[in-house]
Amino acid sequence: MDLKPADHLVTLVRAYNPRTNEALIRDAYDFGRDMHEGQFRKSGEPYFSHPLEVACILAEQHLDDATIVTALLHDTIEDTKASYQIVSDRFGPEIADLVNGVTKLTNLQLTSTETRQAENFRKLFMAMSRDLRVLLVKLADRLHNMRTIKSMRQEKQVQKARETMDIFAPLAGRMGMQWMREELEDLAFKVLNPDARNSIMRRYVVLQQEAGDVIQRITGDMKTELEKADLVAEVSGRAKRPYSIWRKMEEKEQSFSRLSDIYGFRIITASEDHCYRVLGVIHRRWRSIPGRFKDYISQPKSNGYRSIHTTVSGRDGKRVEVQIRTREMNEVAESGVAAHWSYRDGVPAENPFAVDPARWIASLSEQFGSEDDHEDFLEAVKLEMYSDKVFCFTPKGDVVKLPKGATPIDFAYAIHTRIGSACVGAKIDGMRVPLWTRIKNGQSVEIITAEGQEPQATWLDIATTGKAKTAIRRALREVDRERFIRLGAELARSAFEHIGKKATDKALDKAAEKLRLIGRDELLARLGSAELRASQVVQVLYPKLVPDDGEGIGQDRAVIGLSPGQKFERAPCCQPLPGERIVGITWKGRGVVVHAIDCPVLGDYEDQPDRWLDLHWHAGKHAAVNPVTFAVTLGNDAGVLGRICTLIGEQKANISDLKFVDKKPDFYRVLVDVELRDAEHLHNVTSALEAESDVAALSRYRNPSAARPPVAPPAEMGETVGLQTSG
Repeated sequence: MDLKPADHLVTLVRAYNPRTNEALIRDAYDFGRDMHEGQFRKSGEPYFSHPLEVACILAEQHLDDATIVTALLHDTIEDTKASYQIVSDRFGPEIADLVNGVTKLTNLQLTSTETRQAENFRKLFMAMSRDLRVLLVKLADRLHNMRTIKSMRQEKQVQKARETMDIFAPLAGRMGMQWMREELEDLAFKVLNPDARNSIMRRYVVLQQEAGDVIQRITGDMKTELEKADLVAEVSGRAKRPYSIWRKMEEKEQSFSRLSDIYGFRIITASEDHCYRVLGVIHRRWRSIPGRFKDYISQPKSNGYRSIHTTVSGRDGKRVEVQIRTREMNEVAESGVAAHWSYRDGVPAENPFAVDPARWIASLSEQFGSEDDHEDFLEAVKLEMYSDKVFCFTPKGDVVKLPKGATPIDFAYAIHTRIGSACVGAKIDGMRVPLWTRIKNGQSVEIITAEGQEPQATWLDIATTGKAKTAIRRALREVDRERFIRLGAELARSAFEHIGKKATDKALDKAAEKLRLIGRDELLARLGSAELRASQVVQVLYPKLVPDDGEGIGQDRAVIGLSPGQKFERAPCCQPLPGERIVGITWKGRGVVVHAIDCPVLGDYEDQPDRWLDLHWHAGKHAAVNPVTFAVTLGNDAGVLGRICTLIGEQKANISDLKFVDKKPDFYRVLVDVELRDAEHLHNVTSALEAESDVAALSRYRNPSAARPPVAPPAEMGETVGLQTSG
């Protein structure tokens, strides 16, 4: 590959940043090209064409040198022999950290099961919080992959398109990069619903033939009116993208022929004062549509977006959307939060409307930081990313921003959690309304509270914001938890008195510690909810007074989270034990197969989320009936194997099978199947074996090939196959 592509990239960067470090960019180009030498994309192109295109996309956004270099290197740590240290030594720790951050984002499986997706979303936000440029590179990476998606297998196209529609497009929108959001959505729409997109395109062509060049005529009319008012402004217009049109058709339940506002116009003025003067000209010339006016100049979005939006009835009665903003506002509208890193004439652009990324991330994190579990966090994030805002007012005139479709419940929790929990009614514009009423733009909302009121379960169906739903769920859990704790305390008191002991706080704390539970309240809550038996609690403290019957928790009660009568079996590939995190995969005619959360076989089912079950082991002592295979390397001396078997027996574990897999004059390797109770029992056995001097190596043997073949073809284990990678 010659240097012409590098020249093109340098020219792009130099156009907005004459002081760019050209040598650094060329060095990154050479390094990336050499590292990816011999690798090819699915399309057959040299792989390095992808990082180069990603860098060009970011250069078009006028980003700094570090971001451009990161784009050129973003796959080197993941897909080549380059390491973090190598990149750091050559390009510095800042760029190495950025490249490593992009690698971590790439490795997040955002379309896996709901629980893991939620965990990964939280990791994504943590990565963003360190340096938002990581996400900018990832978004550009996804954009180029979507532009070249045709070279992928069909099922892979659908997976990537769904991930783009659900995650990356809304993220781009949230960051204020609306152009990228629209293109990502439309590219994904092309894959997910090609028939609908083609139908819209055909209808649009017919509309153009019937109406002529509507955009040119309306643009001319607007320019004429502005000239009459002595206002200098740039006017441009375009048809909305097919996916945007499709979404409006779905929302309004209208056919394309009845959908009128498919055209958008933008007017760029010299100052904020001129924005409002232009608005007056537009409204005097064309009839404004009620309810379609938004002033984001006086109420900017959190990502710095400022503009006036209005919809008017234009030529031939067609509705058109008009956006009015200054040039500086437009720069932020095009780049969003990324405007913070943009350059102009060799220096960072000083745009008064550009948002400090640290403050933006902090405000975002504050909204999601109160969620106790991953599922609540995921719901809050998705609600915030997808929702359009409505602006309403407190009785004192303070502005409250809420998602479209929000109710007084959402309003109350937006003011304060205490107000939300005590809510008994609401007034909108002075009139008493039901709590399920949808709030509209500009309305005044008053919340009526009462002492002693508690959140109701029905509120979950009324609330729309993540904050409100999370607070309601937390309150409901606390109500149930308090009830279970009270019941558990009574059960514990009775069980302890039965053996002449008292259920003191100290005794319950010790029992919780032995059962690996977080404190006595958790122990009592599980007692009250029947996840734990009182006899188990007493037995762990006073085994001589309450002898162990040797049975432990039976297999029929070992796992919590199954449907009544649903059978389960431990996966032979990972052999999960009580005390370890688990998930279940449903099988028709077979019940549920329980896997350890880190089992590699689970990757085969990532595209089948309906088969996943969130499970956990029953607390307490389990029966020693769970086989685990150890791979043991032993010295080939007399009596060694016998001593090993004796050590395992001393830990009250039974050997069910033993197999020699490799025998040498000095050492031999055996696979030993041992029946264990739980993870603690496993720890005891391994500790005893590792202390034996004749044990050279010991590991827990896991065999992915022992899993039965999946119903559907397994998903790809990665995007690098041989020398072919999809960027």
